[in-house]
Amino acid sequence: MTRGLIATLLAALLVTASSSLVLAQKAGGTLKVTHRDNPPSASIHEEATISTVMPFMSIYNNLVVFDPTTKQNSPDKIVPDLATEWAWGNDGKDLTFKLRSGVKWHDGKPFTSADVKCTWDMLISPEPKLRKNPRKPWYFNLKEVTTNGDSEVTFHLGRPQPSLLTMLAGGMSPVYPCHQTPAQMRTKPIGTGPFKFVELKQNESIKLAKNPDYWKPGRPYLDGIEFQIIPSRATSVLSFIAGKFDMTFTAEISPTVMKDIKTQMPDAICEMLPTNTQANLLVNRDKPPFDNAKIRQAMVLAIDRSSFTEIIGQGTNRQGGTMLPPPEGLWGMPPEFLATVAGYGSDHEKAREEGRKIMRELGYSADKPLKIKVSTRNIPTYRDQAVILIDHLKKVFIEGELEPLDTAVWYNRMARKDFTVGMNVQGVGIDDPDVVFYETFSCGSERNYTNYCSPEIEKMFEQQSRMTDREARKKLVWEIDKKLQEDGARPVIQHDWGATCWRPYVKGLNLAVNTIYNHWRFEDVWIDR
Repeated sequence: MTRGLIATLLAALLVTASSSLVLAQKAGGTLKVTHRDNPPSASIHEEATISTVMPFMSIYNNLVVFDPTTKQNSPDKIVPDLATEWAWGNDGKDLTFKLRSGVKWHDGKPFTSADVKCTWDMLISPEPKLRKNPRKPWYFNLKEVTTNGDSEVTFHLGRPQPSLLTMLAGGMSPVYPCHQTPAQMRTKPIGTGPFKFVELKQNESIKLAKNPDYWKPGRPYLDGIEFQIIPSRATSVLSFIAGKFDMTFTAEISPTVMKDIKTQMPDAICEMLPTNTQANLLVNRDKPPFDNAKIRQAMVLAIDRSSFTEIIGQGTNRQGGTMLPPPEGLWGMPPEFLATVAGYGSDHEKAREEGRKIMRELGYSADKPLKIKVSTRNIPTYRDQAVILIDHLKKVFIEGELEPLDTAVWYNRMARKDFTVGMNVQGVGIDDPDVVFYETFSCGSERNYTNYCSPEIEKMFEQQSRMTDREARKKLVWEIDKKLQEDGARPVIQHDWGATCWRPYVKGLNLAVNTIYNHWRFEDVWIDR
């Protein structure tokens, strides 16, 4: 038997196996999912919350995506989406994509290279094109995007930056249409994705319908997806148990609640995973008295991180720095290195006594506390942690009053730096140092809520960003992370874990272990009933 014949037979077997697999999926049905609050808008490029990404990612496509069949998002596991292939050139400063032909926007207009150029021109424009542009810091090194006909586009960088491809693979990097305005994308978005936008009713629901002209043959399987907005976590869980929903909002289920669900619904599938969201302390260092570094130091000394991980996560949450801890995280400080970081010790009473000493020297005491408001987003995952923070701050003569804010108000207030102290739960869309460092800590970034700015650290950001040796880069990232924690730039309290639950007849879901943001295309999900 010749090699050619063997290859032909093997190819035939693969096609047969693939066809059988496709036939196993059932088309039809509407997936019903709980949602925790009103999304600020439907425009992923303008928002920084999973409340937008989870319901609206399926409207869009990216140039490339993380392989949806793998459990850990990694630069080694990136696959084509609207791009069919790509190549680096000009000594790592140019990234060229060949684009898929025959793709149409939901309104029937053709997708071309111009749409890619329009999207990233909008993100890097010195003149504001968007109401909010939280990911502009990601593309600080992108100088321009050029096209070569309708099916080729090149990203031109100022210097080599290996992380660019990784950034483009995340759920927060969709391609927008040239012919749709940013205002339209906020309320009536169109994309090239497997589902079309139907409606968003504030405080009620979000509805999506199958795109019958999706460029992937046979996808999606579902007829539609409906998200119902239920601000009460208890109500949403009870509704899921009662059979009103097929799936919970991602990572909203705590260990205790997951046990309750499994007790009442033994056949429910629940995955408790790291979310790559971190609880961190926001202190507006430009507003007195928090412009005094000693007060900020006393606040950090009051925090018992282990208490947070035990109370909130029942032992599942972990301590770490800015980057997600290993093994799920690719860049986080390992335990032996984390132990060298000031403020991560186990003698909390000693630390708090040091904090009280600082506050006494500044004129504060148990009888004369510093009274503050602790702002936070008005959803359980934020409020629960803010309550614990307020209790800890009392240990150093700081008396906090909880100020819960609706989602849209919260993000607007943070962007305007219109707060004094905040309890934040920061989502990290992509497990990559360039994403985290430049978005969160670079001087002038929209999401640098604390206005931290260190020229010394910025130089280290640049150094690690250029590196192609991943192990060497990782060690430098640890050093940077250590400095950020010891500077009190945005002190990380804990890394959150959370569960997502669904009914056994929901098939095709695959959740990643190092983010909750990049796996909501829903094109492979089907209902087996």
